[in-house]
Amino acid sequence: MASAHDFSFHKLTGGEIALRQFAGKPILVVNVASACGFTPQYRELQSLWEAKKDAGLIVLGVPSNDFGAQEQGNEEAIKTFCDAQYHITFPMTGKVDIGGQNRHPFYEWIAKELGAEALPRWNFHKFLIGKDGHIEAAFPSKVTPLGPTMIAAVEKALNA
Repeated sequence: MASAHDFSFHKLTGGEIALRQFAGKPILVVNVASACGFTPQYRELQSLWEAKKDAGLIVLGVPSNDFGAQEQGNEEAIKTFCDAQYHITFPMTGKVDIGGQNRHPFYEWIAKELGAEALPRWNFHKFLIGKDGHIEAAFPSKVTPLGPTMIAAVEKALNA
């Protein structure tokens, strides 16, 4: 059976992010966009990262233009936006396809594990991957990174 640790992404700044490097740590995978009503969640994602990274949490931003064409910039523009507007320091992947026919393999795995209906329907959908690389939980865009539902799930994953 596959796990999240079997996948990798191109880094926003070049190179690769192999999820296996995060084995033993929970990973919050969030598809992000720069021009969405949920874009201010970057601020909470950065706060969550700062508060929990020393405990082992990884926050991984995954830019995509699939939902409302709200991430139209190239990777340099995305990096510039994230740095200037939100001072993002958590890992960011290069821009990926989540919902189309060229869907990134990680999201193909999500569809196989949870069913196609579990795939993101909008920006800032979140998947919490456990320390073992398996899906612990999924959260729609409206669940905020610092809200009680997310904090409880992250704490549970960190303490597992």
